[in-house]
Amino acid sequence: MTSVCVIVGAGEGLGKALAEKFSAEGMQIALISRSKPDYLTELGQIGSVEHYKADALNPEDMESTLGRVQNDFGGVDTLVYNVRGNFESCEPLQMSYEALDENFRLEVIGAFASAKSVLPAMIRRGSGNIFFSSATAAFRGSARYPVYAIGKFGLRGLSQSLAKAYGKNGVHIVHFRLDCDLDVPVMQALYADRYDPDKLAQPKDVAEIYWLTRLQSRGAWSNEVEIRPATENWTY
Repeated sequence: MTSVCVIVGAGEGLGKALAEKFSAEGMQIALISRSKPDYLTELGQIGSVEHYKADALNPEDMESTLGRVQNDFGGVDTLVYNVRGNFESCEPLQMSYEALDENFRLEVIGAFASAKSVLPAMIRRGSGNIFFSSATAAFRGSARYPVYAIGKFGLRGLSQSLAKAYGKNGVHIVHFRLDCDLDVPVMQALYADRYDPDKLAQPKDVAEIYWLTRLQSRGAWSNEVEIRPATENWTY
């Protein structure tokens, strides 16, 4: 089996932690993002890594890029779609058509284009993993962040539909719900004097859960994985 992990959305937080973890476990890494991450050289010291430039808002771009990845590496074992849509606050009646359209294209269409690009080969091989990074917003609407919630609802629906259709073909499809804030620079700045690392999830710990999920036996698969620190106030 080709030991390649593709991460769509290679930010400094969870994207970096996932790349470090999967690389440390011996997998070759293909990062897909609009710009080259600053940590690319550092990651290259751990293992094999390549960066591909693509925009998740453009499904044709994603299909083309993932086609190149598969040609370059010979196949994909694990795809992680780690992209987040708009998190700006507004009331539902203040949502713009443009914001809804962009968020749906990023959260759902981009995710589908990515999965569609690797699924046929995984089905033929009878194995593979497709992981979607999501949030507890996929479980509940929001009076303050409706655009974000709508996108995550769609992503969860996509993940469940794919899992029910193709799990029988040996493809492990998982929706990861992060009911927490990650301990990354942007969140540290937002919390300011309220910052407490014990109340935030550490990206490396979350990445460990993704890896352990990849190792699950077919006889006991998780298709929904919920993650939160012990100190988190449950939001549903």
